[in-house]
Amino acid sequence: IKVIITFTAGSSTDIVGRVVTQRLSEVWGQPVVVENKPGAGGVIGSQVVAKSPADGYTLVFGSIASHGILPAIQNPPPYDPLKDFAPVSLVAMTPNVLLANVASPAKSLSDLIQMARSKPGELNFGSTSLGGSPHMSGELLKSMAKIDVLHIPYKGSSGARTDVLGGQVDLMFDAVTTMTEQVKAGKVKAIATSGRQRSDVLPDVPTLSEAGVPNYEATIWLGIMAPKATPKAVVEQLNAAISKIVGQAEVKQQWSKQGATPMVMSVSAFDKYLQDDVQKWATVIRAANIKLD
Repeated sequence: IKVIITFTAGSSTDIVGRVVTQRLSEVWGQPVVVENKPGAGGVIGSQVVAKSPADGYTLVFGSIASHGILPAIQNPPPYDPLKDFAPVSLVAMTPNVLLANVASPAKSLSDLIQMARSKPGELNFGSTSLGGSPHMSGELLKSMAKIDVLHIPYKGSSGARTDVLGGQVDLMFDAVTTMTEQVKAGKVKAIATSGRQRSDVLPDVPTLSEAGVPNYEATIWLGIMAPKATPKAVVEQLNAAISKIVGQAEVKQQWSKQGATPMVMSVSAFDKYLQDDVQKWATVIRAANIKLD
């Protein structure tokens, strides 16, 4: 069995993925091989699996980027995340965190929203890339809170993080673990997190839903998928094995360092979750007229 991880070795996705594959090898008593195929936010590796034989022997670690956002931005789409893949199992979720420069007068999400409404288009937010999860978290906030905030895309994460710390950028969404140490050191303000529940690594920081934008959720999710025509019995067998692994206490402990929360979900529930996620981001993307050049 080959599992394609669509990000580089050593990345948070890779670390989470290898925990699952190693334990699958132990459960089944046969090798489960990881192949890293990074590029285009997970699209390159996902394309390989979409075209692979539908026998359950080639799987992909999909994500919010590869199966929720990017297919709706690219023209033509590289694949259809619903028609070309069989959802197997949701594996983990990680929230983003909304950050503000320490000099910002805003102490809460309500403060930020009031500032944005009083000065339309004057506040800005940086992101690690056009169409990435941090960018889309900001666009969803703009849409749901009905505010006008200028997006400043960076080519990578380091520039955006440096500028929000230095005050050149007002706001930024970033993966919760990436800036936790800076938050605890008082170098940047954590305004709110983007998940359904508070993050274990920043338990004192409210979610955006709690803080004033009800039902807001923009979670970085990871899940395993197979080619679309993979037999249902094979998919269910894979789901059962992965769910058992993800439910282990040791796995939760290992992933907590990555800010990742293990998720156990049936095949049908993951299918519904994926459909809802694809529709949500397609709506946000159309409203903001976001396109990749």
